[in-house]
Amino acid sequence: MRADWPLLAVDGVRKIFGGGVFGPPKVVALDDVSFEIAGDRPAIVTVAGESGCGKTTLARIVLGLLRPSEGAVRHRGAPISGLRGAPARAFRRDVQAVFQDPFAAFNPFYRVDHVFDVLVRGLALARDRREARALIGEALERVGLDAGDVLGRFPHELSGGQVQRVMVARAFLVRPQLIVADEPVSMVDASLRRTVLDSMRRLRDVFGVSFLYVTHDLSTAYEVSDEILILHGGRIVERGATRAVLDHPTHAYTRQLVSAVPIADPEAAWRRTRGGRQRDAIAAGAQP
Repeated sequence: MRADWPLLAVDGVRKIFGGGVFGPPKVVALDDVSFEIAGDRPAIVTVAGESGCGKTTLARIVLGLLRPSEGAVRHRGAPISGLRGAPARAFRRDVQAVFQDPFAAFNPFYRVDHVFDVLVRGLALARDRREARALIGEALERVGLDAGDVLGRFPHELSGGQVQRVMVARAFLVRPQLIVADEPVSMVDASLRRTVLDSMRRLRDVFGVSFLYVTHDLSTAYEVSDEILILHGGRIVERGATRAVLDHPTHAYTRQLVSAVPIADPEAAWRRTRGGRQRDAIAAGAQP
C-alpha cells in the first residue's frame, strides 16, 4: 500500500436501478462520478444537491452497501468491492457511517450502551469491560457528552442531538480515517446542529478524521466543509473549495441552489402582499 494513494477514490461510478424486462423503468441514479479524498490531510468534503440527485446512493456505494453498475471505489488504492475476511474488517474500521435518522440505528429494546458494546466485541477493541468503558467514555467526551448522562439509558430518553452525537461517538470509537455522514443534522433542531457540526470539526482538526458530508443544506456546508461537490441528476456539475464555489458559483444549477438559501435580513425577510398574506421573500428567491 503506497503512502501517496488517496484515502478514498471514486472512479467513474455509475449506478442504474431497474431496467429489466419485467421490472421498473431504468433510472440512472449516478452517472460517471469521480472524485478523491486526500490521504495526507484530513478534510470535510461535502456532496450537496437537491433530494433525488443521487447523494445517498453515492454514500451507500462509498460504504460498500451498494455495488456500482460501473466504475470502482478504492480505499488506499484497494478496491472495496468483494472485500472478505480481514481486509473487509480493516475497511470497516477505517470507514464508518453516521446516518440521517439516529434513532433508526438503535433497537429500542436495548440501552444506548448496546451500540458500543457490539462494536467493541466485533472488532476486539478492548481486553476487558473496564478498558471498554474507558474507550466508550473517551469517545463520548470527544463529542461533548458525559458517559454518565447517556450510558444506561434508552434511546427515547435522550434528545435528538444527544442521540446523533452518540452515533458520531460510536463512529469515532474505532479511530476511523473517514466518516461518511449522510444528512447528520437534518433531523435535529437548529440549536443542536452547531454541536454536531462542531464535533465533526473537532474530529478533523484534533484527530485527523476526514468526512464525506452529504447534505442539501448549503448553509451548513459553507460553515463546516473544506471542499464541495455539487450533484445534479446523478452527475457532478461543479466542484472546488467550498467558499469559492458558493460565493462565486459558475454552473446555473449551483446558482439556483445558492439563490434559494434563506437570508436572515429583518428588512427583507417578511413582506405583505396585496391580498394581505405574508410570505418569505428571501425563501422565494428575492434579494434583500
